[in-house]
Order: sequence, then C-alpha cells, then structure tokens
Amino acid sequence: MVDLANLRDPVVIAAFEGWNDAAEAATGAVDHLIDEWDAELVTAIDPEDYYDYQVNRPRVGFDDDGVRRLTWPTTRIYLARPEDTGRDVVLIRGVEPNMRWRAFCRELLEIVDESNAELVVVLGALLADSPHTRPIPVSATSSDPELNVAWSLEPSTYEGPTGITGVFADLCTTLGVPAVSIWSAIPHYIAGTPCPKASLALLTKIEALLDLAIPEGELPELARAWQRGADELSEEDPEVAEYVHSLEEQRDTADLPEASGEAIAAEFERYLKRRNKNHPGE
Repeated sequence: MVDLANLRDPVVIAAFEGWNDAAEAATGAVDHLIDEWDAELVTAIDPEDYYDYQVNRPRVGFDDDGVRRLTWPTTRIYLARPEDTGRDVVLIRGVEPNMRWRAFCRELLEIVDESNAELVVVLGALLADSPHTRPIPVSATSSDPELNVAWSLEPSTYEGPTGITGVFADLCTTLGVPAVSIWSAIPHYIAGTPCPKASLALLTKIEALLDLAIPEGELPELARAWQRGADELSEEDPEVAEYVHSLEEQRDTADLPEASGEAIAAEFERYLKRRNKNHPGE
C-alpha cells in the first residue's frame, strides 16, 4: 500500500459517478488528473458493503494485455505527486454507494486523516438551463466560515435531496476538515454524452482557488469537439436553436453585473500565468 504520510501540503479532490455527476463532468475531471499526473493507486474500498450489484453491475472487459477481466464497482483512492507544484494530491474517484453512506464516508475520512490533508474538494455536476454556447457556469460553496472569507465564497443556500458529495462534504466539516464543493452546470438538452467542456471548467476553478497548476492535455481539444457537436445539434433542429437563443438572452442579461474590472483583471491574470507556464522565457 502506498504510504500517505509525509505528503507535501496535501489536498483531497473527490468525485463520484451517479446522481452527482451529470454528463460525467466531475469524474471526467478527476480521471484527467489521474492520467496527467500519473497518479498511483493507493487502495480501493471493498464494494461488498456498499453496492447493489443489480444497480451497479460488475463489468467484463479486456485489459491492455488482452486478458479478460471482471471489474467491480467501487471507489478508488490515488496519490498524485505533481513535480511542478508544491503539494501532493489525494484523488478519490468512485461510484455513489447504494447503501451505508455514513460508514462509506467514514472509510474515506480515515484516508483523509491518514494523509493529514487540511482541505477536501468535492466535485459535482448538475443539469441546468444553461446554453452550450456560453462558458459552463461553475459555483463553489463551503460551510466553513474561514474558507468563505479567504476565497470570497458564498454559503450554500440549497435545500432538498443531496447525493454522496453532500454527505461527504458535510461529514468533513463536522469532523473539522474544511471542505469546498465545486459544481458545474450542464446544458440539460445535451446531457446524454460526456461533457469535457464542463470538466475543463471544474479544473479551471480548482486551479484558481488552490493556485495549483493543472496540465490541460487533450482536454481543450475534446471540449472544442463537444462544442462543435452541440452546435451541429442546434443547427439541425430549429426548436433547439430557438430554445438555445432564449437561454443565451437570459444568460447574457444575468451576467452583465459580473463584467466588472475586478473580474476582467482576475481573468487576465489567470491567462498570463498559463501563458508563462506554457512559454517560459518569453
């Protein structure tokens, strides 16, 4: 088992398939980090106590060597040690359990405690009246007063059913581990396929909040391909096109107050940081 002791300023980033993961945006973001940072598998949660296999069935497939394998639904924990950052990242990539949520979260919190992480970031994605032609909306909330002040976050005002992300974040806060929830809003009329544009938006928000350099890899090109596909769908169906136009008008009107000098300056600063990283010495 990989040793989680003596990590560099560790942070935990978690995402779960299921109700919290519209268009696979949240798990897609964590999958990207696992691949780009060559994260090492630490452990996996024993699925027997948490999953109904008639709901989340095991899958049969072939590995890279052509050997037939059976894969059980579970939650896996990875450790990434990106060399170009000042911190290590514990990545939780799982499936929302079907039962015993509190026990499930306690197992995860034992790993958080073992890593000495002082922050947990939980990713989610929901369906919304959002036009695909505009940037994917991303919101960040926390129940921790100090985080809200430090990062200018708003406490969540949502009331209603929640998923494993909400339960995990709440238990983190209850046990004294600051947690922030970052959600992307997926255009509901085109949510049948994975949305790399939303995954990229989530990672951009993480990068801004944590001042953590994240390699983009192929994600921008995948996002552009998704955009082209969404444009084609809109162009082929006049009703969809009309609906998208109405969403654009609503979004543009709502976003007008946000076009402040401070927001523009912050966006330009992020651009300069990425440009200097990609083109050192210029």
